[in-house]
Amino acid sequence: MNENLLTTDDEIRELLKGTKTIAVLGIKPETHADQPAFYVAKYMADAGYEIIPVPVYYPDVTEILGKPVYRDLTQVPGEIDLLNVFRRSEDIRKHTLEILRKRPKAVWFQLGIRNDEVAERLAEAGIKVVQDLCLMVEHRAFCQNHLR
Repeated sequence: MNENLLTTDDEIRELLKGTKTIAVLGIKPETHADQPAFYVAKYMADAGYEIIPVPVYYPDVTEILGKPVYRDLTQVPGEIDLLNVFRRSEDIRKHTLEILRKRPKAVWFQLGIRNDEVAERLAEAGIKVVQDLCLMVEHRAFCQNHLR
């Protein structure tokens, strides 16, 4: 098992502790505020993380959460601590090269999203990977446990 495939609470807690910048691939604009691809990013922004919007659709949208949007991960300036992915499991493969080129420290496939082939490839490249978990739910649990 590759140590970059994170599955335990401790591994996830450590990942969140070291995260400041979160790029959100597949983020939706404010007009979709009731959908996880928007409100999870808003929650993380409200929790103090820097959010970098990378929508896949919505070509007319130039800003989400008050931040400029990027159409490709490789256009994002600076380092990305965590790439939060809101794409169907079968659509992740087409982003693999883009992710490998940008080399975020970690990639998080949201709840219900899993692609073992891509996860293995990213992990082998030294990128930490979390699959099939909600970033917001895990962050809340981390904060509650952290306060005890």
